[in-house]
Amino acid sequence: MPKHKPTEGHNIPSQPEPAKNHCFACGKDNPHGMKLKFYRDEQTRRTSCDFKLSRRYEGPPGHAHGGIIATILDEAMGKVNKFRNVVALTKKMEVEYLKPVPLDKKLTVVGREQQVVGRQHINVAEIRNSEGEVLARSTATFIAVDVKQVFARFVKPPDSPPSI
Repeated sequence: MPKHKPTEGHNIPSQPEPAKNHCFACGKDNPHGMKLKFYRDEQTRRTSCDFKLSRRYEGPPGHAHGGIIATILDEAMGKVNKFRNVVALTKKMEVEYLKPVPLDKKLTVVGREQQVVGRQHINVAEIRNSEGEVLARSTATFIAVDVKQVFARFVKPPDSPPSI
């Protein structure tokens, strides 16, 4: 059986210590977030997360809101970029809603790489129910970024004084 490794947060490699993770989808430090726990399989180069959605994420009666479905798919695809050790931001994303995604049922999302061309990373993801039916799928283009340049004003330099 392949060994699965936790794939946490959106750590910025240049930071001396991991920042708190307030990501809405996967942030353990966000009290209002989804707290999805992703794992990566080094052998298959896929990311996955098993989850159940509570009524808090309801759209149509008894089913998930489309924006929540898109969030989960985006997160699964974004985690795939960790295999290449890059920070990449979503440029474009297409979602196919195939069947209603039920609340309070075991679901799985799996993400994988489709293609890399220069800084563009094209990834795909699917949400499946416990019977293996695909309920939603997505393709997205991510652009690898220079973390220091894009996030410089949000990251404290290692020698900066603590903020008050």
